[in-house]
Amino acid sequence: MAIPILKIWPNYFLKDRNEGLGSSYERTVLNLKLDEIRRSYNINSALEVPIFGFTGLSGINSMWLAKNSVSVHLIDNDQKRLQLIEGLWNEVNLPADFRYQPKFEQLPFPDKAIDFGWNFSAMWFLDDMETFLKELTRVVSKVIMICVPNRSGCGYLIQKYISSADLRKLLREKFIIPQNIVNCLTALGWKMVERNYIDCPPWPDIGMAKEDFLKKFGLGFLSPKDKSEVPFYSIMDFYTNKDRDFAKKMLKYVWFENSAPKFLKYFWAHHQFLIFTPAV
Repeated sequence: MAIPILKIWPNYFLKDRNEGLGSSYERTVLNLKLDEIRRSYNINSALEVPIFGFTGLSGINSMWLAKNSVSVHLIDNDQKRLQLIEGLWNEVNLPADFRYQPKFEQLPFPDKAIDFGWNFSAMWFLDDMETFLKELTRVVSKVIMICVPNRSGCGYLIQKYISSADLRKLLREKFIIPQNIVNCLTALGWKMVERNYIDCPPWPDIGMAKEDFLKKFGLGFLSPKDKSEVPFYSIMDFYTNKDRDFAKKMLKYVWFENSAPKFLKYFWAHHQFLIFTPAV
């Protein structure tokens, strides 16, 4: 929940694609989950909406699905950002359908036209959660996955304390409360089939580059003085085949996620996911 991303997101497109180790690991384990859903439910089409969340480069979370022959549809409410996102997809030569919608509560698709609908750390940008989920229910036929920040995680609580005023002003935290989502989708005819933590590496969720985090707490002297010494991580290098071992390098850290007990993930995991299928 790095609130500054709301203002500095263009920098990742125009200045520096370095997303850091945290976001890179996050994207890699998310790809594992997306691939599991794709195979388990025979997914041929996917809608990601909204596509802007708290990470570096926006709009690339569904690239793994497209790389595995899923027809991907993406919706954003910022035309400039959508154009930049389309440029990234063109760069890796992957097809997608890009749609601009000023409001997410109206989706430009026929009934049950999409197999899989999902989003990642994006629900709090909605104006009306119930109307949005009702629309998502209308257009999605097989599976819905909603990923939200882990509000009980120590990293989230620290960031919330640091940015409490901006959080109240700019975001709708009530829309990322899992039980609110469960209640709404249950009333709309869906059943929750899985709920668990995801993105649980052996480091806390600081929501920013560790260099910036250290500076914020007066520990900037621990950061490399030479910017060239800061490690570079971008999953785009994986999609462009510049770094074929990217996923393997990120999954060196998955041992913690795979072995940590659930009570520990309650305090440590960065996100959790909710998966729903039609109740009948």
